[in-house]
Amino acid sequence: MNILVTGVGGQLGFDVVQRGYSLGLNMIGTTSSILDITDEAAVSAFVHKHKPDAVIHCAAYTAVDKAEDDKENCRKVNVDGTTYLAAAAKQVQAKFIYISTDYVFDGEGQEAFKESDSPSPINYYGLTKYEGEQVVRDLLSDYFIVRISWVFGMNGNNFVKTMLRLAETRGELNVVGDQWGSPTYTADLARLLLDLVRTDKYGIYHASNDGFCSWADFAREIFAAAHKDIKVNGITTDEYPTRAVRPKNSRMSKQKLIEYGLEPLPPWQDAVKRFLDQLKSEERK
Repeated sequence: MNILVTGVGGQLGFDVVQRGYSLGLNMIGTTSSILDITDEAAVSAFVHKHKPDAVIHCAAYTAVDKAEDDKENCRKVNVDGTTYLAAAAKQVQAKFIYISTDYVFDGEGQEAFKESDSPSPINYYGLTKYEGEQVVRDLLSDYFIVRISWVFGMNGNNFVKTMLRLAETRGELNVVGDQWGSPTYTADLARLLLDLVRTDKYGIYHASNDGFCSWADFAREIFAAAHKDIKVNGITTDEYPTRAVRPKNSRMSKQKLIEYGLEPLPPWQDAVKRFLDQLKSEERK
């Protein structure tokens, strides 16, 4: 199976390609220097040249705060780029996985959002990711839309690495404690995506690691697993203002994965421990 993966310079794209290699699949990875997804002609030519059996679209403009002031570039990548890739995939009859986000929801309430719930993004990044979903649904009759949240992996910066770095010089940290969601370990997600793309179980899925926590809880688990004695103070969103509004409730139900016979991602606490083990292993090399 030939699989085209965009965004291999990022956390998820990198792990999807590595997982694909381990499964003996032919992986075609692209970065922005290899393929500019905002160039319609280039996308069409690249896809027609390689004729993939599937496209896993991991590339995205993810600078959430910057997006509020850089709307043109954010839209070009998240909406236009997705449009060109989905259209090209349709032309060569390739399956298509679009990676979306918890930020398509408004974050109201305390219940976990279902795949069938109506999106209502409250920041520009979330809006463009939702518009990307709509593009995929309009262009393709069969598709996979996979919503994820709070991503961490080896190949890039993330919350876990930031906490570990801060722990080197701090004994106490203030971390937002009233935003709730689920961390997503890219190694776990890569496994699911490659399981999913080899099925015909099309539709919208939520695919973060199992369980919910606040950012403060997430930080505490990181320090506990890393055996670091750091005090974490849970603060409110109002005490930590950001350029883009964040949803307070990013809980997403993963029940559909179970209903469709797909293996959900393991508990997030387990994912943190395995990621820290992976970091240590890399440091020894």
